[in-house]
Amino acid sequence: MIGQLGIIFMGVVDSAMVGRVGADSLAASSIANGIFILILIIGIGVSYVISPLVAIAIGGKNYSYCDKIFQQSFYINFVLSIVLFLFSFFASNLIQFLNQPPEVEKLAKPYLEILSVSIIPIMVFQTYKQFIEGLSIMKPAMIITIAANFINAFSNWILIFGNLGLPALGLNGAGFATLISRTFMMLSIIFYVSNSNLFTNYRLKILPLKIEKKIAVKILKLGIPGGFQYFFEVGAFAFASIMVGWIGTTELAAHQIALSLSSISYMVILGISSAAAIRVGGFVGEQNIKETRKAGFAALLLSASMMLAFGLIFILGNKILPSLYIENQEVIGIASTLLIITALFQVFDGTQATGIGILRGITDVKIPTLLTFTSYWIIGLPSGYIFAFYFNGGVIGIWLGFLLCLITSASLLTLRFNYKSKQMIYH
Repeated sequence: MIGQLGIIFMGVVDSAMVGRVGADSLAASSIANGIFILILIIGIGVSYVISPLVAIAIGGKNYSYCDKIFQQSFYINFVLSIVLFLFSFFASNLIQFLNQPPEVEKLAKPYLEILSVSIIPIMVFQTYKQFIEGLSIMKPAMIITIAANFINAFSNWILIFGNLGLPALGLNGAGFATLISRTFMMLSIIFYVSNSNLFTNYRLKILPLKIEKKIAVKILKLGIPGGFQYFFEVGAFAFASIMVGWIGTTELAAHQIALSLSSISYMVILGISSAAAIRVGGFVGEQNIKETRKAGFAALLLSASMMLAFGLIFILGNKILPSLYIENQEVIGIASTLLIITALFQVFDGTQATGIGILRGITDVKIPTLLTFTSYWIIGLPSGYIFAFYFNGGVIGIWLGFLLCLITSASLLTLRFNYKSKQMIYH
């Protein structure tokens, strides 16, 4: 959970420091990061399959298989990082079609091009991180992520504002700081794994190149649907922001505040989801149906309980929390109403996020991907559009669509786990 919060805190620090440069830079950062995250999340989602596969191998005492999973995952993630880098780099040319002010467009394009390069080190980092977490070794990645936050903030201070005798690069400086911090993350975790006695039983070598077609295909079959699960989810929220923009600037500001607060609780739950995938995967490897189900439902209960607590915080602080972001009373008023809706869907958001994790732990990804797509794009967004524009619900209508889609997703994924976890044969 701390590691996940460390990742999101990087974005918070970047926004705070870029905001001091000017509104144009902050707007350009928002546009570029929106495109970047949509592309990167596919790679992150693909990498998440490594942990449960390793946990299953460990549970089945098939230790030599772990070496092969690492090696093939590294090849796949490295090649995928190149593809996503090129896609993101050339996607910067699409900014001109987003009807943004000329100055924002001018700033966003080079910033996105710099960010694109950071996909390569972050995907290598993810390969090592997900592998060692599959062995239930969680602290190293957390410590590295925390350290990277300090490096990112210090690099921002130097490169954005031109301190220590260097030229002020503005928004591009933030891009280079992100690249530096992610390169540090990659090199640190490679150094740790290469020099730790914990991994002497594993041959974690990537050379000489050796393609294990059967294992590589299995990773891709599980990883690609997993990547699109997150793409559909993140894409839905991105498109919802566009719809809110059709309503008005005040509503968009309130929407971003509510989204920012809800993303904090969501990132906490992603930590539980990742841990649950590993625990469930270990029991799958042991072919222990009772413990598989116990671990899965315990994670769902834990997530729901924590999100209930977050929901109460959002209700009690629905007028206070938005005031931490802005002083405009109209924005605060709208955001406070959105936080009540946010509080209502917290339990369902936590359940569906963990549901994806425990289903990944039993290597069930294809049907959950379809369920995610259906919940967000067939039910959530259309209903939000109808509530907002046909029933004049405005931004509140769009958030009621969120509530409906998260209830649907949580219910379907929980039922799916209940059904699949009763089967003793896993593939």
